[in-house]
Amino acid sequence: MQSAKDSLYASPLGEISAFSFDEAVVKVFPDMIRRSVPGYSTIISAIGLLAARFAKEDSVCYDLGCSLGAATLAMRQQISIKNCRIVAVDCSTAMVEQCRQNLSAAPGGVDIDILCADIRDVAISNASVVVLNFTLQFIPLADRQAFLATIYRGLLPGGILILSEKLAFDDVRQQALQIDMHHLFKKAQGYSELEISQKRSALENVLIPETFAAHQQRLKTAGFASAEVWFQYFNFASMIALK
Repeated sequence: MQSAKDSLYASPLGEISAFSFDEAVVKVFPDMIRRSVPGYSTIISAIGLLAARFAKEDSVCYDLGCSLGAATLAMRQQISIKNCRIVAVDCSTAMVEQCRQNLSAAPGGVDIDILCADIRDVAISNASVVVLNFTLQFIPLADRQAFLATIYRGLLPGGILILSEKLAFDDVRQQALQIDMHHLFKKAQGYSELEISQKRSALENVLIPETFAAHQQRLKTAGFASAEVWFQYFNFASMIALK
């Protein structure tokens, strides 16, 4: 899709509403995500490669919190086995509508089902690949363990969960450094101090980051045999959990 420049927080806002994936965000989302998440394009490309490696015949690959379908498209471009399909899910009506348009503009490959639903309500079954690409961080902390346990139960033996998240750090100096470097990254992408500050306020109590240790422990509690970081750029990381 053609993406407008993200200027949602460029002007002073009297009252900053909580961030939501509404129509205004959808219009600028590709630009927003590219300029806000270090290494995003690398992660998307790797998701396609990992899906090609782990997808099995007669199984399902899930993209939970699919937004505009970037990870779904990457998987479809790489998966070549028979009788495998992708289920892409997002709870934002605006995101799902644009995702449908994006996928219809790039036909071919494995079948894709697009659902507008809360990912916590989706029955995961017969899954060889599950993707949570910067999605878990928007789920309430109290729901995360049970949600990951549901994913684990729905994965086939040898299946993979790809989990990308913004990280927090226990060490105070590391936390401050990683936040500062992320802000410098955003400034290098053209965001102003005002935009960075207002966006941060909008995301407060909406996006709740955790440490890698917390993620790793939760994944192991859910039953995963191992969980490791495969990519990190400042305080943004992507993990692989294996069943």
